[in-house]
Amino acid sequence: MDVGKIKTPSDIKSLSDEELIQLSKEIRKFLIEKCAVTGGHIGANLGVVELTLALHKHFDSPKDKLIFDVGHQAYIHKILTGRADQFDQLRQHNGLSGFPKRSESEHDVWEAGHSSTSLSAAMGMAKARDIMGESYHVVPIIGDGALTGGMALEALNHIGHDKTNMTIILNDNEMSIAPNVGAMHNMFGRLRTNQNYNRAKVDIDGFLSKLPGGHKLRDSADRIKDSLKYLVVSGVFFEELGIKYIGPVDGHSFRELGEAIETSKRINGPVLIHVITKKGKGYEHAENDKIGTWHGLGPYKLDTGEQIKGNATAPSWSQLMSDNVMALAEKDKRIVAITPAMPVGSKLTKFQQQLPDQFFDVGIAEQHAVTMAGGLAANGMLPYVAIYSTFMQRAYDQVLHDIDRQNLHVVFGIDRSGLVGADGETHQGVFDIPFLTHLPNMTVMMPKDEDEAAKMVYSAFNDYSGPLAIRYPRGNGLGVEVTEKSDGVPYGKWEVLREGQDAAILSFGPTLQPILEAQEILLKEGINIEVVNARFIKPLDTEYLNQLSARGIPVMTVEESILTGGFGSLVVSYFNDNGDEVPVKRLGIQDEYIEQGEVDLLLQEIGLTTAHFVDEIKQMVQNEKTED
Repeated sequence: MDVGKIKTPSDIKSLSDEELIQLSKEIRKFLIEKCAVTGGHIGANLGVVELTLALHKHFDSPKDKLIFDVGHQAYIHKILTGRADQFDQLRQHNGLSGFPKRSESEHDVWEAGHSSTSLSAAMGMAKARDIMGESYHVVPIIGDGALTGGMALEALNHIGHDKTNMTIILNDNEMSIAPNVGAMHNMFGRLRTNQNYNRAKVDIDGFLSKLPGGHKLRDSADRIKDSLKYLVVSGVFFEELGIKYIGPVDGHSFRELGEAIETSKRINGPVLIHVITKKGKGYEHAENDKIGTWHGLGPYKLDTGEQIKGNATAPSWSQLMSDNVMALAEKDKRIVAITPAMPVGSKLTKFQQQLPDQFFDVGIAEQHAVTMAGGLAANGMLPYVAIYSTFMQRAYDQVLHDIDRQNLHVVFGIDRSGLVGADGETHQGVFDIPFLTHLPNMTVMMPKDEDEAAKMVYSAFNDYSGPLAIRYPRGNGLGVEVTEKSDGVPYGKWEVLREGQDAAILSFGPTLQPILEAQEILLKEGINIEVVNARFIKPLDTEYLNQLSARGIPVMTVEESILTGGFGSLVVSYFNDNGDEVPVKRLGIQDEYIEQGEVDLLLQEIGLTTAHFVDEIKQMVQNEKTED
C-alpha cells in the first residue's frame, strides 16, 4: 500500500500480517527520507511502526482514545490518520507539528511535549467514559523511561486502586532520550528475561479448569501462583498495583501484538501490555545509537546518517556552560552536576565521564532533581542543575518550596531559554522569567556572550549566594574569547554597551545583537540611543534605573520571553512604585503560545528584529518630541 494513499485508520483494517509487514517497510522508508530533510524524532518513531499499525488495526480511533506519552513517537499515527502529505512541512513554520495536536486531527485526543502525562490523562478520559455510561477503549502508550517520572507512578497507583478499564501499552526500548537509569530500568531488564511466566500461568489455569472441582483447585492454587510469580518474575510490581500484566511481547511481531491486544480487551480492569521494541529499527545509524543522538535531530545525509550542520563555528551554549562548570568542579569536589535525563542535550556527557562521583542523572524526574539539589546544598555542596526552561516548569513547586524558601545556594542552568524553533509551543523557553523572578530570594541572569557566561558561572559558585538561575539560549555562542574568569560579574549591575541621549533600550542575551545593529542604523539617521546589557533580570540595577529616570528619556525593554510578568513588567513596576513618570515601551511575546518554526521566522512574526527595533525607537522618539 502506498503510504500517501492512507487517509484513515480504516484503510489498514483488512490488511494481513504479511501486508502489514510490507507497509511497515514502506513507512520506515518514508520517514527516513522525510526526516532527512526536516529533521525530527526519527529514532523513537522507527521503533514503533509495527506497534502503531497494530494499535490502529485492533482499536477504532478516534472513538477509542490513543494517548501518546510525550508525543514525539506519533509520526506513524499521523501518517495513518491522513497526514502523510504534510510531512514535507514537519516541524516547519505553519506546518505539521512534531507532536499530537488537537487542532490538526480528531485522532489527536491529547497533546503533550513533556513526559509521563499519558496515564493521568487516560484516567481522566476513562472516568469521563464511565460516568457518562459510554463504551470505548482508552489506550495510553508510555515509554519505559517515562515511568521514572513521578506523575506516571501516581497515576498507576490510582488506576490500579480503582480497577479502571484501560489498556496500557508500555513501549520498552531500553532508552528514552538518553540511556535510562535507575531501579525502574533495572526492573524492566529483568522482566525482559522472563518470557515464560504468563505462558505458564495460562497453561496452569487451562489445566486446572479441566479437572473435576477445578475452580476450587484454582482458588487453592492462587497462593502457589503468587509464590511462582515472586520466584520467576521480578515484575510483580504492576500486578501488585492491581494491573494485569501481559508480556513481554515482541513489538515488531504483528501476531504477538494482535494476540496481546485482543486478550487485553477481554479482561475487566486495567491491563498493561509490555512491548519490547528497537529504537531506530530499520535504519542502522539510528539503531546503533547508544547515547541518544538520534532521539531528535536536524537534517541528515541519507546514506551516511551524517548530520547536516549549520555554519556556526562557535561551541553550543550548552557546551559552553557545562565546560565552565566542569572546570570549576575539577578543582572543587563540592560542585556537582544534576540532570533530569538530559546529559546529551545539556552537553554533560564529558562531565559524566570525567567526574562520575560528582554527576547525577536522575531520570525523567525534574521535581526530584531540584529537591535533591536542595538536600546537597543544605549539607555544604554546590549543586548545578542543568535543566531546559520548558522542563523547569515541571519543578516550580520544588524551586519555590524547597530551594528559594530556604535560600539554598543552588545554581540552575536554564537551557533553551527563549525560542527553540522546531519543537514548538510545548518547548519554547519563554515562561521561566515570570515564574522565577517573583520568588523572593532568586537571582536570574542571562549573559550576552561566552566571556560573560564564564564570569557568571565563576561568580555564581564563588561570589554569590542563595538560589541563582543562569539562562542561556539554544544554539551556538558568538565566538567571543573568554578572558580571566575570576574577574566575575558585579552582582546586580548592568552594563552600558552604547551611550546615547535620545532613548534607552534595556535587554539581555541574544536580542542584544540585533539591538546593536538597530543602534548603528539609527545613529546614521541622527538618533542616538543608549543600549544596556541588563544581564541581571533580577535583581534590577535600580541605581541605573534611578539615573535613567532623572535623565527623562524614553525607555524600551526587549525580551525573548512572555511579556506578562516579565522583565519589562518589572521595570515598569519599579518606576511606577517610585512615582517616576518614565515612558516605557515593552517588546516581547504577547499573551499567546508560539508554535514551531525557524527562530528567525518566529522573531519576525512576533516583532523582535532589527527592523522592528528601528521602527519602534523612531516612533518613541517622535512621540517624545511631539509631547515636548
